[in-house]
Amino acid sequence: MFGNLFGDSKSSSLPEGWAELTTVEQAKAAIASSSEKPVLFFKHSTRCPISTMAHRRLEIAAEQLSTHMNTQYLDLIAYREVSDWLAQQLNVTHQSPQVILVKNKEVIHISTHNEINGSEILEELIA
Repeated sequence: MFGNLFGDSKSSSLPEGWAELTTVEQAKAAIASSSEKPVLFFKHSTRCPISTMAHRRLEIAAEQLSTHMNTQYLDLIAYREVSDWLAQQLNVTHQSPQVILVKNKEVIHISTHNEINGSEILEELIA
């Protein structure tokens, strides 16, 4: 019951088309691939109800998001070193929850907490 309320880190609960990010090597490859297709990193705290709400808002647009960009899910509780590496590599302040959109190896969008909205991310990318 509480796992559903506050979220869990099982990759089987990821929306279709989303990849679970677990290593720095995967993060490096994702950033490199952003020259071909934008990459969306969702940094999720599985212990935070605000993060769970952001996760649900992204799930609403999950299919559209994964059509237009490579979508990466990061459980930052389990893989904090990957989260820290991303923040340093992309020169962004760590937040939780946080969405970072990368295109051509450059950050083009960051949103955190209640600002996270899949539809708005799509509008910004497509506009």
